[in-house]
Amino acid sequence: WALLAGVVSVLALYRATLFIHEITHVKHSLLPGFRVGWNVLVGMPMMLPSFMYEGIHAIHHARTRYGTAEDPEYLPLAHMKPYTLPLFLLVSVLMPVGLLIRFGILTPLSLLFPKLRRVVIAKYSGLQINPSYERKAPTGEFRKQWAFQETICSIWAIGVIATVATGIFPLGAFAIYMAVIAGVAVINQVRTLVAHLWENEGEPLTVTAQFLDSVNVPGPSWLPYFWAPVGLRYHALHHLLPSLPYHSLTEAHRRLSEALATDSAYHKANYPTLTGLMVRLGRNTMKPR
Repeated sequence: WALLAGVVSVLALYRATLFIHEITHVKHSLLPGFRVGWNVLVGMPMMLPSFMYEGIHAIHHARTRYGTAEDPEYLPLAHMKPYTLPLFLLVSVLMPVGLLIRFGILTPLSLLFPKLRRVVIAKYSGLQINPSYERKAPTGEFRKQWAFQETICSIWAIGVIATVATGIFPLGAFAIYMAVIAGVAVINQVRTLVAHLWENEGEPLTVTAQFLDSVNVPGPSWLPYFWAPVGLRYHALHHLLPSLPYHSLTEAHRRLSEALATDSAYHKANYPTLTGLMVRLGRNTMKPR
């Protein structure tokens, strides 16, 4: 029963966490209070506040930056070494430890040391996979939101560390908490590996090329509902229409599929399974360079 509850918890929290993606695209005037509510109920307890994605993800959608060295969410994984993929997954296993360090230790220390603060903002304040990307300091209203979210997450992380150290938070319960967050991170990392083909090597791409480097896994299997919820199984379509809400993507895909010829560029971004995409990516990493 405990194992079953753990699986349900990981899948449910994974779906809830992925609403961070919708937060980056939604017009907040249409959903007042949604960002705050999501951060309080999900983002802060998971140590994944929305500022870690807002401002980062928009760059990934910039037509002149997608797939280039300036894209925080892109690496030419298909052209990298075979060991890159298991290393990519290992990083996600360690993510909850990294988040505790980020908010429980680095946040309070960075308030005392300005140089450390600049490093924390540039390198450790975004859900990015490009290690060369450096984030700029927030400004305006977003700076206030960042400060509030980071403060609460820091208090949460310090509280977790302190209660574990003093025995108030039992080690067994703490291990379950960390394992659930790691489980969410691993599934998301696997989904990330099949969100794109990762075949661009840094040059700017046309809109069509960006679309074809992205992936739809429309089914009819029911498994994508678990590993790519909140519309993320239509990732190529999302890059085509980034402002379309997740709950409209299925119908949009159906209409486009019916209206466009089977040899159109749209159909070329559709793939049958996650496994096939993983195999393709793995084979590409093993090609001689």
